[in-house]
Amino acid sequence: MKIYLLSLFLLYLASPLKAQDFTLVKLQTEGEVSFRGMSLLNDSVAWISGNHGNIAVTSDGGENWKLIKVKGYETFDFRSIAAFSEKRAIIVNAGSPAVVLLTVDGGESWQKVHSYDIKEIFYDGISFWDDKNGIIFGDPIGGKLQLLVTEDGGENWHDLSDQANVQLKGGEAGFAASGTSIRTEGDGLVWIGTGGTQARLLFSYNYGQTWNGYKVPIEQGEASQGVFSIAINSEKQLIAVGGDYKNFKNNNNVIHLSGNGTNWTVPKTRLSGFKSCVEYITNNTVIATGTSGTDISLDGGQTWKALAEKGFNVVRASETGKLVLFAGEKGEIYRLLKK
Repeated sequence: MKIYLLSLFLLYLASPLKAQDFTLVKLQTEGEVSFRGMSLLNDSVAWISGNHGNIAVTSDGGENWKLIKVKGYETFDFRSIAAFSEKRAIIVNAGSPAVVLLTVDGGESWQKVHSYDIKEIFYDGISFWDDKNGIIFGDPIGGKLQLLVTEDGGENWHDLSDQANVQLKGGEAGFAASGTSIRTEGDGLVWIGTGGTQARLLFSYNYGQTWNGYKVPIEQGEASQGVFSIAINSEKQLIAVGGDYKNFKNNNNVIHLSGNGTNWTVPKTRLSGFKSCVEYITNNTVIATGTSGTDISLDGGQTWKALAEKGFNVVRASETGKLVLFAGEKGEIYRLLKK
């Protein structure tokens, strides 16, 4: 089944950001699909995952899409995805029973490479350091953050939860709103954002073997509040966003970490409200989106302006920044173009 480009419309920034004009290309799918997971391999290949077992794949930068229904998993909500090529990808569902599925033929068939059938299990995100080494994290069971790692590209997974022994406060957990509350970087570095009774950023420098936790000044205390998404640029600057999805206009929702890892700051202007995803397009251009709309920063996250009233669940960019895609409710996929 193909998803074709249906319409093109312009959204211009009515703000002092006069140097930037943006074109949003809207692509529409059939059916009531909620997309939350996204992985961009390069400027051409992208995979998107969602509920009801739906996966979307493009190999031409978003002009044409193939919509796949994962057979046998039509009731599963695949909120996290990692792509390696036009043919190879891994998807992870949120909820119980939990499964990790691998395809090597472009989604025509899927192999179950991990499963966990216990009612408490809830995986929040997946991220890879390279083609071989990856990590999955999930909400705590018995107070312990759930962790899986792979060293062979996702064909086999090892449960690291007991060994790492990351203790979370009662009511503290992760969020699977966009699959981006976990981010890997460099050689073994990984960040995880939490929320609920307390919001923290958890950090490991050795592929998830040991961890440190840092409390962060973002909305927290309730199950709907905390860090929902993390983004890191090539200068190792980190931005974390979130807030309160039940009060989407609350703007205690963004923090910035300097490259030396010690200086937490609040930006000069806040985001317009709750955001479920943040992404660096370049080291200075950042986009955040959520139910409150879509915002943009051209100074590395220090100041923010509204880009569009429309919000999405997820936004991801290719390494070059030439391909930027949004996805969300009603199976909608958008592309951002800069003039």
